[in-house]
Amino acid sequence: MTALPQLISLLHLASPALPIGGFSYSQGLEAAIDCGIVHDAASAGRWIQDNLTHVQAACEAPVWLLLYRAWRVGDLAAVREWNDWFHATRETAELRLETEQMGWSLARLIAQMSWGDEPMRNALTQMSPICLPTAFTAACVALDIDARDGLAAYAFNWAENQVAAAIKAVPLGQVAGQLILRALHTPVREMVEQAWQRADAEPPQLSTFSPMLGLLSARHETQYSRLFRS
Repeated sequence: MTALPQLISLLHLASPALPIGGFSYSQGLEAAIDCGIVHDAASAGRWIQDNLTHVQAACEAPVWLLLYRAWRVGDLAAVREWNDWFHATRETAELRLETEQMGWSLARLIAQMSWGDEPMRNALTQMSPICLPTAFTAACVALDIDARDGLAAYAFNWAENQVAAAIKAVPLGQVAGQLILRALHTPVREMVEQAWQRADAEPPQLSTFSPMLGLLSARHETQYSRLFRS
């Protein structure tokens, strides 16, 4: 069981109120709505769960674990390597700018909050660009948050932002959004275990194959009317 101080720290770190700008991104969801792929609560739930289980679990989540482990042992070379690898997998300008902006904002917050030791904060300051998973895992290590707990919170925070975007853009009611989130409890747990297996493989089993997401993200860059930055 997670100790109470670490649980409170994790709730703080994964809160939608954390000032890193997650509310301003939809990660292609708004383009899926514009194209009619997502049009109601059922299709929004399918879109979010598919991205969680087939995109997040295959790439971002195992990379998150690899970054966490590198921070934990102080292997800054591995941190930089996986940060740069993840940045290179962002296949559109919007997705790159999203992870850069949120990563920079969280790294700045880590410095302002004095989380972690000075070498960690210096490494974050010197890294450019810095991706969101890199900064988030640094914060988890600094706050002594367990890897599985941290990854589950990271994934659920992503899902919360997706649901919030769907509520605004489909639009959906608040209860419909909560039902989508409730249905994601089990997929989030399963994603964490799948990510663990992928990260433990030698070499790590990573896949960035998500053509629909890439196409819709690219379309969003020139979409006529937009609420979100991605």
